[in-house]
Amino acid sequence: MGERKPASDRRSGRCQHYYYHCRPANTITPLAFVLLVTGALFLILGPTNSSLTLPALRVQFSNPIHIAAAESPQPPPEAGNNTATTVDDGDEDAGLPPARQLTDPPYSLGRTILGYDARRSAWLAAHPEFPARVPPAGRPRVLLVTGSAPSRCPDQDGDHLLLRAFKNKADYCRVHGLDVFYNTAFLDPEMSGFWAKLPLLRSMMLAHPEAEFLWWVDSDAVFTDILFELPWDRYAGHNLVLHGWEAKVYEEKHWVGINTGSFLIRNCQWSLDLLDALAPMGPRGPVRDMYGELFAKELTGRPPFEADDQSALVYLLVTQRERWGDKVFFENSYDLNGFWEGIVDRYEEMRSKGRGEGKWPLVTHFVGCKPCRRYVDSYPAEKCRLGMERAFNFADDQILKLYGFAHESLNGTAVQRVGNDTGGPLDADDGELARLLHPTFRAAVPT
Repeated sequence: MGERKPASDRRSGRCQHYYYHCRPANTITPLAFVLLVTGALFLILGPTNSSLTLPALRVQFSNPIHIAAAESPQPPPEAGNNTATTVDDGDEDAGLPPARQLTDPPYSLGRTILGYDARRSAWLAAHPEFPARVPPAGRPRVLLVTGSAPSRCPDQDGDHLLLRAFKNKADYCRVHGLDVFYNTAFLDPEMSGFWAKLPLLRSMMLAHPEAEFLWWVDSDAVFTDILFELPWDRYAGHNLVLHGWEAKVYEEKHWVGINTGSFLIRNCQWSLDLLDALAPMGPRGPVRDMYGELFAKELTGRPPFEADDQSALVYLLVTQRERWGDKVFFENSYDLNGFWEGIVDRYEEMRSKGRGEGKWPLVTHFVGCKPCRRYVDSYPAEKCRLGMERAFNFADDQILKLYGFAHESLNGTAVQRVGNDTGGPLDADDGELARLLHPTFRAAVPT
């Protein structure tokens, strides 16, 4: 028997052998071609309003998918005289309940809390594992509180800037052994914007009796002297530490006599009472607008925009000094809250002269620059962005020094090696380098 041929060869041979049976297939091919060409010409040249229905050539779902047309981007708001405080109601306040009216009962943060100091002292005595004073040197236990709005930033760079700002705060807290809490929720829908910190601070006090001080730091404030330790003993007899000037508040009644972008508040009954006294001036809507007009009349230099917590605090100190004044410390011996515009261009000069205690700004606050752009900037966006970049890098270089790196320029993100990585940090004679280590580790290493 011969070798069996493949099926294709057998079929080919069968057509050759039975020629008359295979021939009809060849006569069909030209006819099919003519029909296809005719149909194509009809579809191309035929009338567009033809009622001819052709069979569907794809699967159609009973519930078609509707794709919404992309909305055109909204034009940026025009800058005005008070751009730093112009609120975009369609953004931050979207989805919130109706605003409180002037005829409604006054706003409060919640039920009045009494006897807090005694109850907190009893709690601390029952929980010695959470002392209110911690090493090194028995300083007060501090909880740093910061945060940003719940929704993502409208500006494409905003969330990245907020991330870098929080990284900066985490660096400072790690070096100094501070606890940190980052909030992204409106705990009370009536207290949005400037005022969101009030219900947050109250909640933090009640939930963290172990914390002696809460340190509020705005999201657009940057720590630029990472090694600086606050003079805690200086504040032993005070409950509120503000960057500002006593004469500017009590004599000039100036609304920028203080700045609330970075301040310390003690966890005690006095502070809870202060928050309760400020709160009725803060609900968004007509109440906030009314107090904004009042502050513009009563405080020096204050523009007529809606009430903010800083103006409210100045107003309260001026009108009720006998109740609050003795426990307020006005700090101006170092920059607890330094204004960015006069700082960011001098970082190289500062670095060449050496830090010294208090010579570098502890905090560089980008007042008028909103990294998330929920408000219109008071300054050109590019100037703000470059200033923030320089502040972040100036601070980050102090951290990177521990690992032997530094930025090539404060204006960019590229880094270069500047130190030897063969030894441990404590093997060097650089005392400042060793201070970058966590306080718990420093305390465990013999000197």
